Amino acid sequence: MAALRRLRQCASSGMTVSHLHTSSCALAKQHYKMLVVGGGTGGISMAARMKRMLGAENVAVVESNETHYYQPIWTLVGAGAKTLTSSGRSTASVMPSGVKWVKSKVEEINPGTNTVRLDDGNEISYEYLIVALGLQIHFEKIKGLPEGFEHPKIGSNYSIETVEKTWKALQDFKEGNAVFSFPNTPVKCAGAPQKIMYLSDAYLRKTGKREKANVIYNTSLPVLFGVKKYADTLWEIVKQRDLQVNLRHNLIEVRADKREAVFENLDKPGETKVLEYEMLHVTPPMGPNLVVKGSLLADAGGWLDVNKDNLQHNRYPNVFGIGDCTNLPTSKTGAAVAAQTAILNRTISKVLKNEKPDKKYDGYTSCPLVTSYNTVVLAEFDYSGQPLETFPINQAKERRLMYFMKADVMPHLYWHGLLRGFWGGPGPYRKLLHLGMK
Repeated sequence: MAALRRLRQCASSGMTVSHLHTSSCALAKQHYKMLVVGGGTGGISMAARMKRMLGAENVAVVESNETHYYQPIWTLVGAGAKTLTSSGRSTASVMPSGVKWVKSKVEEINPGTNTVRLDDGNEISYEYLIVALGLQIHFEKIKGLPEGFEHPKIGSNYSIETVEKTWKALQDFKEGNAVFSFPNTPVKCAGAPQKIMYLSDAYLRKTGKREKANVIYNTSLPVLFGVKKYADTLWEIVKQRDLQVNLRHNLIEVRADKREAVFENLDKPGETKVLEYEMLHVTPPMGPNLVVKGSLLADAGGWLDVNKDNLQHNRYPNVFGIGDCTNLPTSKTGAAVAAQTAILNRTISKVLKNEKPDKKYDGYTSCPLVTSYNTVVLAEFDYSGQPLETFPINQAKERRLMYFMKADVMPHLYWHGLLRGFWGGPGPYRKLLHLGMK
C-alpha cells in the first residue's frame, strides 16, 4: 500500500526511482560551471564525461533518488527471468567520484538567469546546464489507476512498484484473456509493451497453460512496429503463435475489482470495448517532464527543445539536453541515450571553445525485441526509420546471441562502461563489436 501511495505521488524520471537521501539545506546558493539536472542514464553518463573535461570540482548533479535502476532489464523482471534487486544500485556508487551530488529535486529552471531552484527553496547557478530529467509516467490518466494495482492479476513493467506484480499475475494465470496495452502517447522503449506479451506467451506454453489462454495485444498505434523490416518478422511471430493484435485500440479504464479493461477505438470515436482479463499488463501514458514543461526550455508540446543534430538547446546556447526529456524525433531508449552521449560531449567541447558543433546525431536508437526466454530480434534504426545495423547478419531474425547480449552483456556494459563515460557513441552495439575485435 505504501508503495502504491508513492506511485500516486510521483512519476518515473529517467532511470532512477524515488527515495529522498538528505536535505540540501546546507547548500545555500552555489555556482557550478556545469550543472547536470537528473541522475538517470543520461545525467550520470554526461557527468562522468564532464568530470574528465572540466574537473570534478566544476561539475554537480541534482538527483534526489538514492537508488539508480537499469530499467531495460525490467522486461525480464516482469517475466521472472531476472530479479528486481539485480536491476538497482545505490546512486552513490554510480555518481562520478568528486562530482558534487545535490540530493534534492528540481522545482524550477530559469534559463534567463542561469539558475535552478530546488524543492527546499535553495538555488544553484550555472554557466552551462545539461537537462537529463527523463519523462513523466501518468498511470492516473487511465481511469481506475493507480489504485487498481492494489488488486491481483494486474501489473506494469514501467514502475518499480508494479513490475513484480506483472510476474505474480503471470504465475497466477489459470485461464482466460492475457491482455497487453500500448498507450496513445510517446513512450520510452516502445518495444517493451509487446516484449512482455511474447515472454508471457512463452511462459504459458512452458507451463502447459497456453491452450487455455487468449493472448491479446491492444495498441493505439496503426502498426505493430515502426520499422517495416522488423515489423514483418514480428507479424510472422504473431501469426505462428496465435497472438491477437488489435491496432488503434487505447486503454482508457481499468475496473480491477471486476477484472475488466476498457479500450477505445481510435478510428471510431465513441466506440469502446470491454475485455475481461485473467492477466493485464498496463503500459501507462507518458508525457514531458513537468519541470521542463513548465519552463522556458520547452517546445509547444512540453519537451526540451534541442537541435536534433547536436543536442544544444534551440534558444539558450548554454543549455543542452539528452535522453527521454528531449524532443528528439527518435525512439526513446537507453541505446539512444548511449549514442547521444558522445555527440553531446563533442558539442559541449566545441561550445566551450567558442567553435561551431561539428558532429551530428543521426537519430540512432535500438530496441532488442525479446521474443522468448532465449531469443531477440535486434532492431537498430535512425531518424528516418531506416535500419542502421551493427552486425553482418540479418538482424530481423530471432537469435539466441542477441538475447545473451540483452540479458547478460548489456547490463555489465551499462554499469561499468556507459555510466562511467567510457562507452557509447553512434551505434553502441557497433562499439561493442569493435571492442570484441580488439
